[in-house]
Amino acid sequence: MKFTNTTNIKEFIIVGFPGLPPAYYGLVSVLLLLLFLAIVVGNTFISAVIVYERTLHKPTYLIFFHVAMTDIAFAFVTLPKIIGRYWWNDMISSFGTCFTQMYFVHSLGAVHSLLLLIMALDRFVAIWFPFRYPAVVTNTTICISCVLCWVLTFLRMVGVVLHALTLPYCNLNVIMQCYCDHVSITRLGCGEGVAYVLEVSIANALVTLLVPLAFIIFSYFSIIVAALRMSQAERSHKVMSTCAPQIFTTCLYFVPRCFVYLSHNLGFTFSAQARVVITMMYSLIPAVVNPAIYCLKTKDIKMALTQRFRKGRSRIAHRTDRKGALK
Repeated sequence: MKFTNTTNIKEFIIVGFPGLPPAYYGLVSVLLLLLFLAIVVGNTFISAVIVYERTLHKPTYLIFFHVAMTDIAFAFVTLPKIIGRYWWNDMISSFGTCFTQMYFVHSLGAVHSLLLLIMALDRFVAIWFPFRYPAVVTNTTICISCVLCWVLTFLRMVGVVLHALTLPYCNLNVIMQCYCDHVSITRLGCGEGVAYVLEVSIANALVTLLVPLAFIIFSYFSIIVAALRMSQAERSHKVMSTCAPQIFTTCLYFVPRCFVYLSHNLGFTFSAQARVVITMMYSLIPAVVNPAIYCLKTKDIKMALTQRFRKGRSRIAHRTDRKGALK
């Protein structure tokens, strides 16, 4: 299909939350800023703990590190603009900036999905092939796998963005969302190719979502089966507690997205306000909650933090005793 690009749109208008009264702009901007700080501080903290604590230099925690990096990057890509929209009414996003944001939004989402797949496969091999696990799943193999996720996904998303750029954008430039995403932008296109570009993008999104999800469900189902087949209750409990952080993280990411896609395909429609709120919730809440899950549900991280805390207290007590002795 040949497109004649007659784009005359130079900028897009980011509406944010449609219908929100101006009286609530300050409150919303503060809440978004707190979300931004929670995501950045929490995930930076987890990343620093994994980097500086040698006992955590293991394949599982390297995956946690990469997941935290995607959460931090996503926060920086999406939240500053929408905070500015409500803080000083900056609604304008240039054509190139909007497409750049769209590229990073979908790239980071796809990377996150693949990292959760690697996380599930890591637990699958650990439970079903415990003796082969140290040889098969090493820090090197995990690093290579994670880097390939980043590189290949970012290359693949170039094609998605270029496909959207083939459309002409004539008169409409209002995006009813908190950030620039593929569906919101391509719906503003004009010409006969809009439906085709949307169909390709939806198919790409479903593949990005459902293919990893299918392998993830298989992996965790197999892990549950393995746990149930164990004779000792303690071993079964140990297996489930080991996988709990990964299962919580995966559910937080996939369940809301699957709900949105299934409801759309079944004919349920949401208002513009509800759609934006749901999108922001499933985009940001996992990034806020994940650090707490890692700290509270992961034994090695809890142990490392406890040891650091005890060492810090003992050093303070020792210095206090020395000062008292000198007096």
